[in-house]
Amino acid sequence: MKRTALAISAALCAMLLGAAPAQAEERTCRGTIGAVTVDNLRVPSNATCTLKGTYVKGTIKVENNARLYASRVRVVGNVQAENHKHVSLTSSTVGGSVQVTQGKTATITSNRVTGDIQSFTNRGKQTISSNRVNGNLQCKENVPAPTGAGNVVQGDKEDQCRRL
Repeated sequence: MKRTALAISAALCAMLLGAAPAQAEERTCRGTIGAVTVDNLRVPSNATCTLKGTYVKGTIKVENNARLYASRVRVVGNVQAENHKHVSLTSSTVGGSVQVTQGKTATITSNRVTGDIQSFTNRGKQTISSNRVNGNLQCKENVPAPTGAGNVVQGDKEDQCRRL
């Protein structure tokens, strides 16, 4: 009887205090990842990451001078690249936004993006074509200006992306 009461008390205390919050794991990508599921994904500085059919439950972050080649991936969160060397996102689904800033080149083609596609202050060729975007397509201060066509955008096409 005492053991049962003690077990019930311990269970009630655990419920009242709550369990520790779950932490999403971050996987570092150097090389190729195929059709597996990961939480968050990081492409570290100077690395090259190729994703083929990967399911990312969180966000992809591309760091300084890194390269990302992603084809047929599904990302629940965002794809974020800052100071990147190259980002290629093709035939993929992104639940959040795609953001490429202050980097070099990018090719964003034939994707479905729930949020926005943003290309800001890049210094290299940006090609943005045949995407379906629920949010906005925004491009500012890129040299040269982004090129592309055939984007279906529910929100606004802004600045350098007005005609894409």
